[in-house]
Amino acid sequence: MSGLTEFGRFSEPALLVLVSLAEGPKHGYAMQDDIAALTGERPGPGTLYGAIRRLEELGLIEALQEQERRKPYQLTASGRAALQAELSRMRAVAGTGLRRLALS
Repeated sequence: MSGLTEFGRFSEPALLVLVSLAEGPKHGYAMQDDIAALTGERPGPGTLYGAIRRLEELGLIEALQEQERRKPYQLTASGRAALQAELSRMRAVAGTGLRRLALS
């Protein structure tokens, strides 16, 4: 898998979940807090858990043992590779865009 292209319009929530989990395992509420701190917007439960479900189905994240009625998730090796690929792609696009803006 290279990046998150098959997520279509859901690629941003999936990317944000992966970025959040790159720091270490988290449960949904902690991911919402982390994403809100990163973007200034707190994802709704439907958006967050929809992205979690799709990422889990693809094997990019995995659930850990429940702790105090909360289910934490962590990146898998495939998830780490997909995140790396997507962030590298984004860096290339951003670099090109910034260079083009400097020329205009």
